Amino acid sequence: MTLHTTTPKQDGFRMPGEFEPHAGCWLTWPYRPDVWRDNAGPAQQAYAAVAAAISQFEPVSILVTPGQSEQARALLPANTHLVTINSDDSWLRDSGPSFLVNDAGELRGVDWGFNAYGGYHEGLYFPWDNDALVASRVLQEAKAGRYKAP
Repeated sequence: MTLHTTTPKQDGFRMPGEFEPHAGCWLTWPYRPDVWRDNAGPAQQAYAAVAAAISQFEPVSILVTPGQSEQARALLPANTHLVTINSDDSWLRDSGPSFLVNDAGELRGVDWGFNAYGGYHEGLYFPWDNDALVASRVLQEAKAGRYKAP
């Protein structure tokens, strides 16, 4: 994966509208018992239903911690792609990259440097070191170039 030191604008990349066609959907499997009730069981059932619905129309990739792989595979449709990666929480929209495209259809992403919504002094949870690496790992898995936000 290439780390770009220019800006997306300089390179002709933009964030696509959510209504635009895209190559797939990414989720992170919920597992934290301190965040989700009943050891995340109901949340996992809900995520599996969402993944099943989405996977009828586009590819779905799901980040799953090593200890949750079997549970996730048992609940998820066979056509979902599991990516084993450590994470601290399941809010991929926050910890993951923002995908970018150019007019040629190339894919890159922005790694925002996730810090649990405020860092050491005001962050929502600790530790978040796994979540801080999620964007980079997703972009690597997607074979997309990476911009590191300042």
